[in-house]
Amino acid sequence: MDWLTNPELWVAFFTLTALEIVLGIDNIIMISILVSRMPRHMQQRTRIFGLALAMITRILLLLSITWVMRLTDDLFVVFGQGISGRDLILFFGGLFLLWKSSQEIYHGMEGAEEAGNGPKGKGGNFLYTIIQIAIIDIVFSLDSVITAVGMVSHVPVMIAAIVVAVLVMMLASKTIGDFIDKHPSLKMLALSFLIVVGTVLIAEAFDVHVPKGYVYFAMAFSLAVEAINIKMRTAMQKKKQEEQAAKRH
Repeated sequence: MDWLTNPELWVAFFTLTALEIVLGIDNIIMISILVSRMPRHMQQRTRIFGLALAMITRILLLLSITWVMRLTDDLFVVFGQGISGRDLILFFGGLFLLWKSSQEIYHGMEGAEEAGNGPKGKGGNFLYTIIQIAIIDIVFSLDSVITAVGMVSHVPVMIAAIVVAVLVMMLASKTIGDFIDKHPSLKMLALSFLIVVGTVLIAEAFDVHVPKGYVYFAMAFSLAVEAINIKMRTAMQKKKQEEQAAKRH
């Protein structure tokens, strides 16, 4: 029980938990968008199941850490560029994100009905949605696990940080999902973020390192602008309703 009085382990735990939550935001956004095409009575259950799957995936990757670290070793060389298992996962994961985000944007622009309100197609299938969530979990989990290993050497601390982070994300996921559903423009912005993330993953696969700070700053700035737009639209709509009510009286 010496770890309870070890301040270094507590600092590592809180730092890693915060990092896991930040790295999990794009995961929550993608899960929320995938789940939005499910029947409404299944959305929360699918959301929780997806995040639980993310937690299990990250813990399994931690427990097989020797294999994970070997993923950074080159498997073959293409045009003088060494390609590792991690590079392949990031590349195909990035392609999947680009494809899925572009598909969702296309459906939004075409005015396709959400599964929660209209006919239930393949997108509303529970197993199909879970498979997509599993793919995204693996892609998003890989770098966060490698980051965790670089920060902390105690596996129990890493597992505890992941469990707490996922529990926090489970509590916040419904609020985030409902907010995204309520504001279609915000959903498009979120999908645009995921296109950026997919592009960054592909770049990382070819050892082109894009500083994450720049990406997160661009996302935060865009989100702040959209929040102002939402507030402005809400105020204008409220004013219009008040004017119409005044005319009726």
